[in-house]
Amino acid sequence: MSAYLQLLRRNPDFANLWVAQVISLLGDWFNTIVLSALVSAYSGGSGLAVSAFLLARFVPPLLIGPFAGVLVDRMDRRRLLIISDVARAVVVLLFLLATGPDRLWLIYLLTVIQFSLSAIFEPGRSAILPSLLPPQDLVHANTLGSITWSVMLAVGAIAGGLVAAVLGSAAALIVDAATFLLSAGFISRIRLQPDSHPARVGAPPDQPGDQRRLIDGLRYLAAHPGTAAVLLVKLGQSLGNVDALIIIYATELFIMGQDSTTPLSIMYAAFGFGAVLGPLLTNRINDGSVGRMRRLIGLGFAWIALGWLVFGGASTLALVSGALVLRAMGGSVNWTYSSVIIQKSVPDQFLGRVFSLDMAGFQLASVISTVITGLLIETLGSQQVRQVVIGLGFISLVPFAGWVLIVYLIERRQRRQALAVAAPQHP
Repeated sequence: MSAYLQLLRRNPDFANLWVAQVISLLGDWFNTIVLSALVSAYSGGSGLAVSAFLLARFVPPLLIGPFAGVLVDRMDRRRLLIISDVARAVVVLLFLLATGPDRLWLIYLLTVIQFSLSAIFEPGRSAILPSLLPPQDLVHANTLGSITWSVMLAVGAIAGGLVAAVLGSAAALIVDAATFLLSAGFISRIRLQPDSHPARVGAPPDQPGDQRRLIDGLRYLAAHPGTAAVLLVKLGQSLGNVDALIIIYATELFIMGQDSTTPLSIMYAAFGFGAVLGPLLTNRINDGSVGRMRRLIGLGFAWIALGWLVFGGASTLALVSGALVLRAMGGSVNWTYSSVIIQKSVPDQFLGRVFSLDMAGFQLASVISTVITGLLIETLGSQQVRQVVIGLGFISLVPFAGWVLIVYLIERRQRRQALAVAAPQHP
């Protein structure tokens, strides 16, 4: 951990961004635990109602994200992050008005607004990192971000469940709103110095006159297929919505008496622990090169498929938690390294749009998975959810095989190019 502490000491602006992330994520999981339990309670445990709630989180970034990326590339990224945080604090406080089943619609509406704002914040945060750090620190910075997300998932899930159980859902939502305001305060202390670090390794030089339009981002990806392939990682690992399945498992299969927040917290905590463990293990063999990270992403896909299969066959809460650890290890590795590859390969002028398209792919897969999962559970019944999960395990073998093929083709092309350069030239 000393490397991560030194990273924070050397880069105070990045440290402010990281502290903001810690505070904000704590509140996020208070929000997730409380609203998931409320939706399930207000709807009588309906699989479609839970899926609709998750769709309200996933659809706005899918539709708004690509255009939000244009804003991230055009405007002051720090200012956009602050505006997003403050606006989300106001929205979260409005959740206090959803006091019964007749106001379930309000949870959906406010969730749409909240995650529309998040569609600006997330690509903005990823795009701002290369302006705060030298290239050699990006792997550690993204790993720290992934670890932070994971630790706060575990801590926030447990704390959110306890606060909701002891003080009520209103207290948890007020804490969430306060964390957004604190996050905005720390981000306001960041001072961007875009010219303070050398160009990223492997990134083509900025072209003067590049326009800040979505179509220009698409053209950039079309001209760089190796980078475009990385956008398939978050999409491929999101076949099967883990949030929907955790909620159904916790509220229908492993409920403790009348309490669903405790098993929900335990499962999210297990998922958070796995997300911490994944990149910490693989960083031991990661040399920071794009090629090595591509191969480690293949390992991540294998862990994801295995995690789904164990999850589907698990009959106890302990086994379910172990399966979630494995599933999260793979997802965290893939998320971390795909983000680093983008940051190391894409010019700053395109980062906002590329990251927004990257997130849009993730959201697209999440939306489709959420709809199908909800329909299957509604049709088959919650007691058949294990069969649904086992099916997801076999489906997850498809992106694993596809990524192995992509890496093989990329490496073969690179070998051919190297041979062509090394070949003697004859007159």
